[in-house]
Amino acid sequence: MQLYNTLSAEERAQLIDEAGKERLTLSFYAYAKIEDPKKFRDDLFIAWNALDALGRIYVAHEGINAQMSVPADNFEAFRDTLEVYDFMQGIRLNVAVEQDNHSFLKLTIKVRHKIVADGLNDETFDVTNKGIHLKAQEFNNMLDDPNTIVVDFRNHYESEVGHFEGAITPDVENFRESLPIINEQLQDFKEDKNLLMYCTGGIRCEKASAYFKHQGFKNVFQLEGGIIEYTRQIKEENIESKFIGKNFVFDHRLGERITDDIISQCHQCGKPCDNHTNCANDACHLLFIQCDECKATMENTCSTECLETIHLPWEEQVALRKGLQVGNKVFRKGKSDALKFKNSGDLSTQPLAKAIVKPETKDIRQKIKVKKTLIGKAEHYYSKSKIAQFLIENKELSIGDKVLISGPTTGEQEVTITQIHANGGPCETAKVGDQITFELPFRVRLSDKLYKIIQPSENA
Repeated sequence: MQLYNTLSAEERAQLIDEAGKERLTLSFYAYAKIEDPKKFRDDLFIAWNALDALGRIYVAHEGINAQMSVPADNFEAFRDTLEVYDFMQGIRLNVAVEQDNHSFLKLTIKVRHKIVADGLNDETFDVTNKGIHLKAQEFNNMLDDPNTIVVDFRNHYESEVGHFEGAITPDVENFRESLPIINEQLQDFKEDKNLLMYCTGGIRCEKASAYFKHQGFKNVFQLEGGIIEYTRQIKEENIESKFIGKNFVFDHRLGERITDDIISQCHQCGKPCDNHTNCANDACHLLFIQCDECKATMENTCSTECLETIHLPWEEQVALRKGLQVGNKVFRKGKSDALKFKNSGDLSTQPLAKAIVKPETKDIRQKIKVKKTLIGKAEHYYSKSKIAQFLIENKELSIGDKVLISGPTTGEQEVTITQIHANGGPCETAKVGDQITFELPFRVRLSDKLYKIIQPSENA
């Protein structure tokens, strides 16, 4: 009985590319009493592995929390695997705003003490006594009420790239830190203020709303389905978005674009930017914001020390890490003295009541207009040699041309073509129908498009 992954992430990515089939990135959660989490975990792994479902899932006595990638062809069969459990019948599946076939490359189901680490050890706390759920328009209406306090229950690196207008965004590194901070500083508003809260998919607010009701807050509300469901509703119902920027997500994509606003900056140069990077040094993996120029110059690293490290022979890098506690730190803190332009604020030490007047959001937005024309699509990326392969479908491409490579995960990357190989050999100009390759320092995906830039980028 197979209860583990037999393929590496790289092998899985190659199989997904070769299959060429659409996958759906989705998330869901449910609080329920699970008597035997380990058996529950094993049963889910067997069922989902057979459907080629991938993702990161936590199960505990209190329920399940899942972020997953499921083949579109198997979506209904996947839903059937949930329906066999009473507490997941009719469960809402939050489908991602932007899709990427590589959002998850392994199926990992872990048994945890809790599905959301809250730091609470109060046996009288009832997580099912939650706040009132609000749909997108209802949430917008309450945001406009001067009697409302709105709180972002995500981490600093999430709210830094996108949040609701006027929201309190505590400078915390995990969910359990935010609960006592906000509880202490809003004690004077238990009776008369509307406490409005949100998070990515709703699971953190499900627990936070119950916690604040337990603490005596009278008017507690939460965004139903979190930012993911809010975005779906505003698009389908043509509702104004009061969320600005990008929604951080915990998968390979690291973010979904909600509005064109860029409200954060590159941590290395200060340029308007909201693209997260994991430091390429395996002994670091710091999560930080990095623009395309710094990404190219620093080769996806957060500091000169890490840049020097990745150029050492692999054996030396391994030797340097020996005895150090490094491990998988993909979502580690997001702070470092090497980063000059950290912009997460420090609301954890400021009176949160000041935010009730809804201070203006610091606006360093930059809207970029690029005149471009679509000329092709990505077909493959050879990670070892850092070679990208595209199919030219419209117009020619020559050495010296500037191109824009765009995709849900890749973002928008400008590159000047310095060499081209077409149909197996070097050439000056690639024509329609040619299969071309050239070096790229970043990975491309099947969903990426290749545009030829007609004129240089200009600030709006």
